[in-house]
Amino acid sequence: MNSKNKKTVLHQMWTDKTLVFMIFMLFVSAGIFAQEKKQISGTVYDNAGVVVPGASVIEVGTKNATTTDFDGKFTLTVATGGSIEVSFIGSTTQKVQITAASKNISVHLQNDGYQLAEVQVVSVGYGTQKKSDLTGAVSSVKADDLVKGTISSTEQVLQGKVAGLNIIRPSGDPAAGSTIRLRGGTSLTASNSPLIVVDGIAGVDINVVQPSDIKSVDVLKDASATAIYGSRGANGVIMITTKSGTKGVSIVYNGLSSIGYVADNLDLLSANQWRAYVRSTGNKDAVDYGGNTNWQKAVQQTAISQSHTLTINSGKADSGFRTSLSYLNNEGVIKTSGLQRLSGNVNAYQYLGDNKDVKFDMGLFANVDKWHPLDYRIFERTYNLNPTIPVYDANGEFSAVSGNIYQNPVEILTNRTANNERHRLLGYFKTEVKFLNDFTAVGNISYEHNAVKGNLYKPSYAVMEGITEGGFGQKTYAEYANAQGEFYLNYNKVIDKHNISALAGYSYLENIYEGFGAQRSGFVTDAFSYNNLGAGYNYRLGDVYSYKGKSNLVSFYARANYSYDGKYLLTGTVRRDGSSRFGENNKWGVFPSGSVAWKISSEEFMSTTKGWLDNLKLRVGYGVTGNQDGIGEYKSLSILGVGNDSYYDPVTGTWSLAYSPKQNPNPDLKWESTKQLNVGLDFSLFNRITGSFEYYAKNTNDLLYTYEVPQPPYLVGTMLANVGEMSNKGVELTLNADIVKGDKFNWNANLTLGHNVQKIEKLSNPTYKTDVIYSGSLHGLAGMSGQYSQIIAEGYPVGTFWGFKNAGLDANGKIQYYNAAGQVVAENALVDADKTALGNIQPDLTLGIGMNFTYRNFDLGVSGYGMFGQKALNATNMMLNDPNRLPTFNVPDAFLGSGITSAPKYSDYWIEDASFFRLQTLTFGYTLPLKFKKSKLRMYVMGENLFVITGYKGVDPEIGLNAQDGINQTGVMDQTGLAAPGIDRYNNYPRPTTISVGLNFTLNN
Repeated sequence: MNSKNKKTVLHQMWTDKTLVFMIFMLFVSAGIFAQEKKQISGTVYDNAGVVVPGASVIEVGTKNATTTDFDGKFTLTVATGGSIEVSFIGSTTQKVQITAASKNISVHLQNDGYQLAEVQVVSVGYGTQKKSDLTGAVSSVKADDLVKGTISSTEQVLQGKVAGLNIIRPSGDPAAGSTIRLRGGTSLTASNSPLIVVDGIAGVDINVVQPSDIKSVDVLKDASATAIYGSRGANGVIMITTKSGTKGVSIVYNGLSSIGYVADNLDLLSANQWRAYVRSTGNKDAVDYGGNTNWQKAVQQTAISQSHTLTINSGKADSGFRTSLSYLNNEGVIKTSGLQRLSGNVNAYQYLGDNKDVKFDMGLFANVDKWHPLDYRIFERTYNLNPTIPVYDANGEFSAVSGNIYQNPVEILTNRTANNERHRLLGYFKTEVKFLNDFTAVGNISYEHNAVKGNLYKPSYAVMEGITEGGFGQKTYAEYANAQGEFYLNYNKVIDKHNISALAGYSYLENIYEGFGAQRSGFVTDAFSYNNLGAGYNYRLGDVYSYKGKSNLVSFYARANYSYDGKYLLTGTVRRDGSSRFGENNKWGVFPSGSVAWKISSEEFMSTTKGWLDNLKLRVGYGVTGNQDGIGEYKSLSILGVGNDSYYDPVTGTWSLAYSPKQNPNPDLKWESTKQLNVGLDFSLFNRITGSFEYYAKNTNDLLYTYEVPQPPYLVGTMLANVGEMSNKGVELTLNADIVKGDKFNWNANLTLGHNVQKIEKLSNPTYKTDVIYSGSLHGLAGMSGQYSQIIAEGYPVGTFWGFKNAGLDANGKIQYYNAAGQVVAENALVDADKTALGNIQPDLTLGIGMNFTYRNFDLGVSGYGMFGQKALNATNMMLNDPNRLPTFNVPDAFLGSGITSAPKYSDYWIEDASFFRLQTLTFGYTLPLKFKKSKLRMYVMGENLFVITGYKGVDPEIGLNAQDGINQTGVMDQTGLAAPGIDRYNNYPRPTTISVGLNFTLNN
């Protein structure tokens, strides 16, 4: 072949290859063109127009997928000309074609009737998860399921709604709060209340949020869920998510008017019964004052209350806001008491960028409370006073009879001026930035301020302190502020069957508190009231005081979640806290946790259970959390203070007060540490019943208590130290059932049960020792000076009553007792060794139950709660059943037939079973649908506290669990400074029965 032909052939071959290559590249280019990628974003809604978090979005024919965030939004890069499928449990899958014009799409899913609790998205601390993906113990309550009614303290909305969460309101006073316990208390001296988190802001006063603003509440119970909050998570966490702007424009009005009255009082002798007793005994010393007074009713009134809330919502795809204004006037059933609250809330969001990669959130909550605090000593007087004494004498003045604890309670209420005011403020600004498809950076700054003003004046003619002091005035002020900054990074990635998410963050908290107070007595005129304390001429040491303190908390935290094939789930969490409260040797604490879950129902071998067992998931978690509330500021340091001693200063020629040591340093002081194991089982049956069963075991170490120490070497005789141990073990059951599901009639029911066993495991170590701690002081009760009703000792729960066991009355009406050998003996034969455990205030079982019925546009709701197995000391009854009271003081009607002839002595004769079940609310409503879009008008009637089933003989079996409950109501502080739970001691502000009429109006545009 010559060179020319060779070149021709080579040229032909090159031309052919070039042609093939060009044809190949043409097809490739066409393929590339056909598969041009573009980023789309969108929002997923349900059939009611509510955003759907956690919905799955997948590009058809690929493994390219994502999920919607808490606002129902998603971003995904897909091929033009392809399609995506959007799915969510309980809804039909929607397929959406992607075109060149597709940019920001809206997907509306339709309900297919399979609405189970597993589809909920819950808050888990610095993020959210689908409930079906949880590995920890979390209970969720939606806004519609919260307790409704005349709510003056926000925690009341959860009463009876969460298994293991006890919310005990020991008083019907509108200004009183509740005791909150989750899975038993974990401390002797620190707070036992859960940490409150509002919209991601931790440590918030729960009353900064009003019930009408709550969207959902998630209660984190076990350590695997709460360890993300480290040294503040030992008592559990209550996560409150508030309502925010949603798509569309709406105006909502909620109004409620109610009448409250006292249904039950102590059954004391009436004036005629008192006179009959005097005649039958021939008592010539008895004084009949000629009146006919029921002193309990004399201080009571019919309470007229009302609440109003107006909410405006406006939302678009890129921005929106929601604002609400509320007014509450909750009048108390005791004269002069009541609570007025004005509250406002505004929150807004704004997206930036074509793909909405940047989001700004802001929120502002504010409210003002005004109330008139009571002098709770009036209740003892209403029980004491002779019923023949009239409220007013012949001159129209308050009747006055000399004698201690015998003052006219109506005069006490009337002749004093007490005005308190509280201001709450919470504001936050949050920024979220999505980048690199899988990452989201979040920055959150917040500020909370809480201030309380107190004003009190007792004029010179008032029988309680006023006359003896020549007038008494007092003003107090206290405030605290929390400034927090949070920054954390989220990572989410789906790779085939693997779902990975991770979180890492930093937190800084600064708390500053301060306050002052002043009081004076000896006023020449009462005209100034509490507004000119300088006009009082009597000055005593301690009449003026002030204080200030500061603490800081710095934290680093991380969490990782992994799931394989949606069946095998794993979560690991760790937090490292550094606190200014901790001692020099323990400035930092580490709080880890881990949990796993197995969706058994997703396994192939469970396929035969489909149709009756819809879901079965096993969860196991273990972790460590802390409690630093018992330390307080500066408790690890040596502190000097003003003592009672004075010294002569030769330079000035005056005497001055001396400063002396008030506190020993303790560089080893640290948080209380709680280790918790949780085993849970979630299930759903027959597409009707959902539930969970939990077993937990909590062990708290390093309990804080103030121990006695020798002097020397210590300068002060006491020291706060970490020594003791406490355990809580229990089980919980939660059930929800759609008993009837129909087009016209529906019947839903829910049930919560909780059982907890608490025990003090340890109180001493070689350095700090105590065998038993006496608590539950009875000081201030007649004949009970220096006596205690409870012990804190190893082997017993907190709130254990300790004393003599009674053997009934003898033939002469005197109470007999059992000694340590089980023999029946008289009172004078008893010794301390005969004392024994007499039961405790810890309930064996807590119960919450609710049922909802709907028929066409009618609805009926019933809810109730109860506690069973707990004991209470009816100290009120113990004092009233005294034969020495008559005829001077009043007694219960039942006393005359009791046969008791001996003065009261503390024993289990006065300890009662305080089990009860309370019908919490009964609501009947009718919804009138309006023709204008989805607007509606609902009218309803509600009854609250309609009845209580109990064998308890006192006014109310729901007794407080905090020492503070007793302080507010009796003015007597337990000398130990410890909680004295379960003592009914003249703290009987009646819980009203309330009938309300309400109106809900929703206008949608």
